[in-house]
Amino acid sequence: MRISEPVRNSGASDRLGRFVLAPVAAVVAVLLVLPGGSLLPTVRPWLGLSIPVLLLPALLRRSRPALLATALPLAAWLAIFGGHLLPDRDAASDLVVVQHNVSDENPDPAGTVRTLVAAGPDLVALEEITPAAVPAYAAAFPAAYAHHTVHGTVALWSRHPLIEAAPLDIRPLGLGDDWNRGLRAVAHTPYGDIAVYVAHLSSVRPGPTGLDTTRRDDSARKLGAALAAERHERVILLGDLNATIADHGLEPVTAHLATDGSDFAFTFPASLPIARIDQVLARSLTVTSVRTLPRTGSDHLPIVARLTV
Repeated sequence: MRISEPVRNSGASDRLGRFVLAPVAAVVAVLLVLPGGSLLPTVRPWLGLSIPVLLLPALLRRSRPALLATALPLAAWLAIFGGHLLPDRDAASDLVVVQHNVSDENPDPAGTVRTLVAAGPDLVALEEITPAAVPAYAAAFPAAYAHHTVHGTVALWSRHPLIEAAPLDIRPLGLGDDWNRGLRAVAHTPYGDIAVYVAHLSSVRPGPTGLDTTRRDDSARKLGAALAAERHERVILLGDLNATIADHGLEPVTAHLATDGSDFAFTFPASLPIARIDQVLARSLTVTSVRTLPRTGSDHLPIVARLTV
C-alpha cells in the first residue's frame, strides 16, 4: 500500500512571503540605506537582527519571493557593517589615545585611571570630571603623564608637553559661562605639534516630537567652526559627542575629521552598550582602530584608538 505525501500549500506560502515577509524585508532594506537624524543611525546596526527572523520562515516555507526580498537587507547590512565581522587585525600605530566619559558619579577614580593607562596611551581625554574629583584623578596618573590640563569638566593627560592649553567655547545658545565642556591644547609629540581637542557635546533629550538634538547640534556647529579655523595641519578630537559618526548632527565635525569605522566599539550604556557615542577623530593622521576597554565606575565604556602619522 502506497502512502502519499502530504501536499504542500504552496499558495499559502507564496502569500505569506509575497504579502508579509517581502514587504517587511523591503522596509528593513530602506531603513538601512535611508538618511536619518539621530535615532536611525544609532539603531541601524541592530536592524541586522531582523534578517534571520525574516530568513527562517522564508526558508521553512520555501517562499521564493521572501527569500529574494530578504537578500536586499542582507546585502545592505553587509555593505555597511560587513567589515565589523572581519577578524581583529594588528593595527599599526604611531600614537595611542584613550577617550572616556568618567561620569561625575564615578566612585573609583584611581581604578578608572589604572584601566585607562593599562592601554599604554600617549593621550587620555576625560569628560564629566568634577572639580572635586580632579585631585583624585591627578594623583592616580603615573609620573609618565606629567602634562595635563583641566578646563571645566573636561581634561587631558599627556606623555608629551602640552602648550596653548585653553578652554574651547562650544556652549549651546542660552547656556551660561558655567557650562564649560571643551578644551584645546597643542601636544608637542615626536611627530611634531598636534592640536588636540577634547569636547563633551550636549546630551540628546526626548521631546514632544521625538529626540531633541538642538543643543547638541549647536555645540557641534561651534566645534566644527573651531576645527575649520585650526591652523595646525594635524588634529585629534577626543570626546563624548553624544552621537554616532553616522548622525547627521555631527556633519559640521565630520566635514573636517575622520575615524576608523571597522569596529563597532559600542560605549553606551556601559551595562548593555548599544551605540558608540564616544569618539576619536583626526585630520592628517589616520585612525587605524578603535576598541573598547574594560568597564570602569562610569556609565560609559572607555575606548582606545590607534593612529598613524
